[in-house]
Amino acid sequence: MKLIAESGSTRTEWALVEDNRLVQRVFTEGLNPFFQTRREISRSVRLGLPESFFRKKLEQVYFYGAGCSSFEKKNIMGASLVAQFKTPIQVESDLLAAARGLFQCEAGIACILGTGSNSCFYDGKIISKNVRAGGYILGDEGSGAALGKIFLSDVLKNLAPKELINAYYEKFRITHNEVMDSVYNHPFPNRFLTTTSYFLADFLDTDYVYNLLMNNLRSFFTRNVTQYDYGNYPIRFVGSVAHNFSEQLREVGKEFGVELDVIEETPMSGLIEFHALIIDEP
Repeated sequence: MKLIAESGSTRTEWALVEDNRLVQRVFTEGLNPFFQTRREISRSVRLGLPESFFRKKLEQVYFYGAGCSSFEKKNIMGASLVAQFKTPIQVESDLLAAARGLFQCEAGIACILGTGSNSCFYDGKIISKNVRAGGYILGDEGSGAALGKIFLSDVLKNLAPKELINAYYEKFRITHNEVMDSVYNHPFPNRFLTTTSYFLADFLDTDYVYNLLMNNLRSFFTRNVTQYDYGNYPIRFVGSVAHNFSEQLREVGKEFGVELDVIEETPMSGLIEFHALIIDEP
């Protein structure tokens, strides 16, 4: 039996797989070694998963996560998971999860649009080119955090429509000082910003929100996708924002001359298929 996990900054999806079939799926909070210590990650895993997961006889745990791109961060995550599962752990980035989940062993451009954003050219085996994501302050174009950041900036400066500002404050029962505090002083500000982006989904019929969303998605294409050989390879997307705004995402794709054939909420189904196709190194 294998355990495959895929984690963004907001949510982690865990899949128990036996004979390449899904046995059980569980969702817990997101894990990210950029924002959490080894002890915090271990505690989150232990408290979030059913006790039965720790009693299973696992051959291997494959963990794909946001923030797991460097050797140092992979070690933090790996040590946290070994302490809980007492079994071999393989830690890779959420970007490799997207690439493997979307393309398995074929070449293409894999894109993530969720709490954050990222992209790569995957040659069917490895990520051979990656435009740096930049994070929620310096990048993450097209993501929920980026959309939330643009909107809240307009709210604080009274540039958003008045009725939308009032609706926001009424829904979240929050003041402008608490907005600033959540962004600059509380843990996981990217999660807070993304929550704001989901609020905007209810107002897509307004010109302001529609244009905000479309320009955010165009920014992702302009600053990321166009740096790849995007005219000669398929482009596929994964992530909550890509899934929730798939219609608008396809419209933007057409503006750049591409048809988006696959948009998934998570890469898990493709990851299960990928690990059924290949024999992994322990």
